[in-house]
Amino acid sequence: MSGACLANLSSISPEPSSFSPKSPIRSSLSDMDGSACPSLFPLHRCKTLHLVRHAQGFHNVAGEKDHSAYLSPELFDAQLTPLGWQQVDNLRKHVNACGLSNKIELVIASPLLRTMQTAVGVFGGGDYTDGLSVTPLMVANAGNSNRSAISSLNAPPFVAVELCREHLGVHFCDKRRSVSEYELLFPAIDFSPMETNEDILWKADVREANEEVAERGKKFMDWLWTRKEKEIAVVTHSGFLFHTLNALGKDLHPLMKEEVCKHFANCELRSIVIVDKSAIGSGNSETNYPGRIPGGLDLPSDSAPKKHSEKGASTNSLA
Repeated sequence: MSGACLANLSSISPEPSSFSPKSPIRSSLSDMDGSACPSLFPLHRCKTLHLVRHAQGFHNVAGEKDHSAYLSPELFDAQLTPLGWQQVDNLRKHVNACGLSNKIELVIASPLLRTMQTAVGVFGGGDYTDGLSVTPLMVANAGNSNRSAISSLNAPPFVAVELCREHLGVHFCDKRRSVSEYELLFPAIDFSPMETNEDILWKADVREANEEVAERGKKFMDWLWTRKEKEIAVVTHSGFLFHTLNALGKDLHPLMKEEVCKHFANCELRSIVIVDKSAIGSGNSETNYPGRIPGGLDLPSDSAPKKHSEKGASTNSLA
């Protein structure tokens, strides 16, 4: 069972109009401020995750019109729509404007067209130009996208991880291509965590249960603790995010749970902190400092005057 727990990064700031004397929100906030003490965790036991649901895919459009469309083989590994690419461009502007692009040390993507397109479009190095010596994150027109190639220049590492895929089975939009196909489309993404070239997880007649998705999400969080990076972007899917976060966020205050665990919109970014309560992650801090170097007597501030007084009395008696 996963030892990770969740904490929300965003502040709670309801509209002033919601604060009536008998408001349940006011009461809940009072409970948070008064009866619940702030939690303390060592920094090296925490990671910051910037969770992103992929932008709009063609399967989203078809499924909103007719849910049975998800069963169509024509939606196999659905790519982003033109609107989806606009959403990617808007999110890219946001992460650059708020400085997030300079903080992220690693980008993890579910190995499907729509998630990898979203990941490289938002967090990649921008348009690839001829003459660059770096490998492109995405080749031109990958997945019939009509987009230019995307550079890996000045971008963090990108890794494809199967644990953060959407519900497995039945829906053709959630079936992946072979790794060898993806490697041609996304040359700078690391596919080494993928155990098989072909998709052996997706079954045509069995849809993964919600509880199984949540359990897979816990395994994904445990895997994250094997990584040294502390600030990580994860580009994945609505169902995976919803069931994973609800499983890990059971003990959150209701207001925080509403913030963290609700369904994601297309191309929504939500930042959270996960805490390693089981100590399965790295046990070493890069910022802690032991003090008393070189060695010497450290006195608590309240005992120092007493020690000095005793020393003075001793000196006087010898005079």
